[in-house]
Amino acid sequence: QPQLVESGGGLVQPGGSLRLSCAASGFSLEHFAVGWFRQAPGKEREFVAAIRWSYGITYYADSVKGRFTISRDNAKKTVYLQMNGLKPEDTAVYYCAADPRSRPTYYSMTAYDYWGQGTRVTVSS
Repeated sequence: QPQLVESGGGLVQPGGSLRLSCAASGFSLEHFAVGWFRQAPGKEREFVAAIRWSYGITYYADSVKGRFTISRDNAKKTVYLQMNGLKPEDTAVYYCAADPRSRPTYYSMTAYDYWGQGTRVTVSS
């Protein structure tokens, strides 16, 4: 059964950093697009970042550009989201998702077939 498992969430002070991990089991991420989305309380889930595995091309929401970095480790079948300069408005549950067709609509939830269970990030002093 293909699965994505996120980890690395937690409580951090404003200005701090966290690194989220998204590990795939039961399938390879080669040729996939992998995205990170987040959902804050009372808000809709929104796109954060994505990487198209084969090309290594990355995409970011304007709200996180320059602060967050998405990367991949081929051997570990894992995608990371390094989050620096965290702000209270980054507080959300973060989800990773995988699209086996690596479609250009990387920013849309409908492009993704597989989802993780989410990991909570809280930015607060």
